[in-house]
Amino acid sequence: MKLGINTVLFKAFDVKTALKAIRLAGYDGAELSAIQGMCEHLVLDAWETQVPLVKAAAKEAGVELLSMEVASLDEDRLEKAFKAAQYLGIPVVNVGPGGKMDDEETFKTSIETLTARAELAAKYGVKLCCKAHVGCAIYSTPTTLRAMELIPSDSFGIDMDPSHIHRAGEKPEEALASVVSRMGHVHIRDCVGPGPNPGTPANQACGRGEINLYGYFKALVDAGYEGPVCLEVIGPEQTMQQAQAIASESYGYMNAILKLLNAR
Repeated sequence: MKLGINTVLFKAFDVKTALKAIRLAGYDGAELSAIQGMCEHLVLDAWETQVPLVKAAAKEAGVELLSMEVASLDEDRLEKAFKAAQYLGIPVVNVGPGGKMDDEETFKTSIETLTARAELAAKYGVKLCCKAHVGCAIYSTPTTLRAMELIPSDSFGIDMDPSHIHRAGEKPEEALASVVSRMGHVHIRDCVGPGPNPGTPANQACGRGEINLYGYFKALVDAGYEGPVCLEVIGPEQTMQQAQAIASESYGYMNAILKLLNAR
């Protein structure tokens, strides 16, 4: 199990600086943020000129590129992401499900779109992963299970984010067992309160909130999960000191848990 961090936490800085900070915090690798309007450490519209620079920055920092987050389901953007991922050796591209909570029409549309995008991902040898997301068509374990049944493709996987499952009123450490067979990625963070937001960036640091992260990691280890686990902290831009504190605190917490579980 490799520990990584989404570069969105360091969105105030260029990708080279972000990757160096991630390595200093102890992480094995990074999730490259390519989220238009939020953080584009890889600008997909210029991916061909940018990927050599990103690859060189990762090599210099000594971090593995574990995944990429695009969020959007736009076909053109995702195809560029898949091409970039193939070049960079990134195995997983993460998206959200779109649609609206408890709206059957948008749920069907989401399933159709995810099926088509997974087929496109397969052309480039990449896995498309989608997480249950607060307020979207797929937002809970039951809706995730429906998606798993309706999209049997090997190029489609689940990005199991405990903070969203927590805000759906469930216990992530108990929910994991039913979806782990299709999990290809984990977005990790803590959460204070029932939402809809996960809290301030500082309170998303692992160990600051209410999620039973020890139980969640134990469930991961017991299930034999071996994919990436990437911290994803969202919110306002952080100074380098703030971002480094969140990254380092979270790494120490997760690493200690995994050591206790004899998994690191």
